[in-house]
Amino acid sequence: MIPEQLAQEAIARCRQLGRFSEEPGRLTRTFLSPPMRDVHETLTGWMKALGMAVRVDAVGNLIGHYPGATPEAPRFLLGSHVDTVRDAGLYDGALGVTLALALVKALEGERLPFALEVIAFSEEEGVRFGVPFIGSKAVAGRFEPDVLKLQDAQGLSLEEVIRAFGLEPAQIPQAAYHPAQVLGYLEFHIEQGPVLEALGYPLGIVEAIVGQSRLEVAFRGKAGHAGTSPMHLRRDALVGAAEWITLVEREAREEAGLVATVGMITAQPGVANVIPGEVRMSLDVRHADDDVRSLAVANLITRAQQVAQRRGLELGYLTRYEQAAVPCHPDLTEQLALSVEAQGYPVQRMASGAGHDAMIMASLCPVAMLFLRSPGGLSHHPDEMVWPQDTEAALRAGLDFLHRLASAQHQP
Repeated sequence: MIPEQLAQEAIARCRQLGRFSEEPGRLTRTFLSPPMRDVHETLTGWMKALGMAVRVDAVGNLIGHYPGATPEAPRFLLGSHVDTVRDAGLYDGALGVTLALALVKALEGERLPFALEVIAFSEEEGVRFGVPFIGSKAVAGRFEPDVLKLQDAQGLSLEEVIRAFGLEPAQIPQAAYHPAQVLGYLEFHIEQGPVLEALGYPLGIVEAIVGQSRLEVAFRGKAGHAGTSPMHLRRDALVGAAEWITLVEREAREEAGLVATVGMITAQPGVANVIPGEVRMSLDVRHADDDVRSLAVANLITRAQQVAQRRGLELGYLTRYEQAAVPCHPDLTEQLALSVEAQGYPVQRMASGAGHDAMIMASLCPVAMLFLRSPGGLSHHPDEMVWPQDTEAALRAGLDFLHRLASAQHQP
């Protein structure tokens, strides 16, 4: 197939995977939920049609192996995640997998001096258990056994969910790759922002992925009757939380490159005629400089403590996730830039403000990332899209990149 047809097929396959959802009428597919079985079955069919051997590791990553020129050839990894946020778009994550398969198909049986493995990571978003990158952490040998005790909204533990999917948690350590066997990792991903569209460029070379902190913050006051409690005697946890949320926005605006988000909030007891006695929120803070990010988190917690003290509330907070900023590998990144340029596309180097499996994989092997333009800058939204010509551009650049790697492997 010519690149244009392969690009169209990669997009169509994202739409096909988008039919597998936990919720009717919108795309939601969380870690090892029932529709993930349909995703595995579909991807397995596509992989086997390309002559790939397929396996599923103990944490639910689906892996297709395309052999190299020799049985002892090292491996180069491609992939992205196939879980989603709630009410998601079709391309975040899934496009990285379908494009990787399009690359394998474009080789038309050619054997490279390295094997290719396409990984459909089981979990990146962190929706079901509140912890992201479960899949890539297992592959990178960074899986933390304590997360097996985490529970989802239905009270099921991570360990129970893995077993229910027919997998064995005790075998998770075996999912880790040996660094000596892996040449590197390339991830295609939609930009999830407006930069490339504003420039009119189809592709972007990711040089670094920003660090991020995720916390759970709770204000605790005193519940009471909404009609009989005078305003001056209330200890309203929701009002305190609302004041702090506005401070989060204000503080983030004052630091260049810093983003801070309260994306989830739960008020208890959650009754219209009862003053909220407790409010729990998420806090997501990101910056390319880890020192700036850490200082911002400390400052926002101080602000929360000040609000709580002033309003007679109690404050609790817990760090759920901490990830340092991760640079992409300079050699792979340069090779990717040369491939983009060789195919006639402008080279735009940029940082990723979103987290990706690549930032975990960087602890295992050299990584590179190629962004595709996001029309309207939309992501984590049902209207997110990708243009066929950009998908074709990514495929052409990716194929050139693989051949450059192959040439480098042949050199003494």
